[in-house]
Amino acid sequence: MSSDRNTGSGDASDATGRDVAAATRRRGAELEQAILRAAAEELTEAGYQNLTMDGVAARAGTAKNAIYRRWPSRAALCVAAYRRMLPTGPSETPDTGTLRSDALALLTRANGRMSSPAGKILRELLVDIQGDVERARELREQLGQVNTGPWLTVLARAAARGEADPGAVTPRVATVAVDLLRNEYATSGVTAVPDRVLAEIVDQVYLPLVRAPR
Repeated sequence: MSSDRNTGSGDASDATGRDVAAATRRRGAELEQAILRAAAEELTEAGYQNLTMDGVAARAGTAKNAIYRRWPSRAALCVAAYRRMLPTGPSETPDTGTLRSDALALLTRANGRMSSPAGKILRELLVDIQGDVERARELREQLGQVNTGPWLTVLARAAARGEADPGAVTPRVATVAVDLLRNEYATSGVTAVPDRVLAEIVDQVYLPLVRAPR
């Protein structure tokens, strides 16, 4: 993929006719947030494969070298910008009374996100950053902030009911089902994982893994 690098001056107008010179007078956090906002908007409208640094620079009203000073590659910028596309605020945690139903509800919700346009961007990002340890870690931390809380909650409730082993109430174990779902997208190439596969993940892997010893 092209790095789209350009270290030229930002003193000219961009492709949309905006005055880049005026815009580049922004500094620090203000400029950084403008770039991230522009990148998120470009991701939403064009998708990851079609996003260009020229397009982000034009939308942000700045020069490409201002972007590259902060993010060394398109992937680095998009991983940082993807945070803006994640759900914000607390999400409703299912409380059906059984771990199986709660886990299926959470996994179905995650499947809906993964099969959405934002999920397609995530899948493309995951493929592109294979081998980039720093980017992969950053993206994994972003996703963990969204996924971990609800799964820990339903697992802790299940442990209190005697359905799950209290020792299983850890972030790594709690989110195994989501990790398997993400792997299903990566390895099968599907655009949406069928409900039967969600049930298999819960019944054949997740519940046996977290079940309380008898």
